[in-house]
Amino acid sequence: MDRVLIDLHAHSTASDGTDTPAELMQAAATAGLDVVAITDHDNTMGWAPALAARPDGLTVIRGAEFSTSVITPQRRISVHLLGYLFDPGHRAIVDEQSRLREERLHRGLAIVERMVAAGVPITADQVLTIAAGAPVGRPHIGRALVDAGVVESVDQAFAMHLSGRGPYYVPKADTDLPKAIGMITAAGGVSVIAHPRGRGERRVLTEDFVAELARIGLGGLEVDHPDHQEDERAELRSIAGRLGLLATGSSDYHGTNKVLRLGQETTEPEVLARLIEASNGITEPVGPGG
Repeated sequence: MDRVLIDLHAHSTASDGTDTPAELMQAAATAGLDVVAITDHDNTMGWAPALAARPDGLTVIRGAEFSTSVITPQRRISVHLLGYLFDPGHRAIVDEQSRLREERLHRGLAIVERMVAAGVPITADQVLTIAAGAPVGRPHIGRALVDAGVVESVDQAFAMHLSGRGPYYVPKADTDLPKAIGMITAAGGVSVIAHPRGRGERRVLTEDFVAELARIGLGGLEVDHPDHQEDERAELRSIAGRLGLLATGSSDYHGTNKVLRLGQETTEPEVLARLIEASNGITEPVGPGG
């Protein structure tokens, strides 16, 4: 029997991917996926066009990646949180996603302003044109830097100009992580921490803290992710097992903005079944015949 391929983390042009939602669906089918989740940053605008373009045989899980943070005595640490199968009309989520989109816009324009002041040859209009109505993210600025010949790739743009340690970085006021978990749960969805060992998250996501989050409704950890080494995957899988959390796998696909491919990391079918069973929102997976 052929293996069922499930990728639960992919982005479209509704946030900072380069595939339109329709193109993302076709790319998922071409990659041989049976299930794909559309998880754009802080919005659900890609859901309708993705579902309208869904090829026969492909199941779509509707989700979003929420910008959250944890405040430590030293600093505020960014943590990305995936929400699946939640009611997109839930008032708290609608209001917070609207605020986050505004926050992204102001932060993005502030970064561009710093770059322009330093003589970097890009403009705010260029970045807004690239974003094309999506919440402005640093990858959009990265693409402007590529177009201007400042760097050769978006990855290089992050390494040289856009990282949190860079001279142009501007923080944004993200949602408190426990609050975001509560919102997703209240909206009938399931929350999964994205790439918990890939970036700054490792500094705050200890097993004790993850256990606290599990007690207030956290549903899972994204264990298999391109940013994770084998020892980190083993550690996260062990934590998830001890705490009764789902252990998912995903590519975090962004089209040409990142050197990642759909299906590069996958989720086991029984894990997806548990995720669907744990949700009780109005938004159900759409698959063959759905």
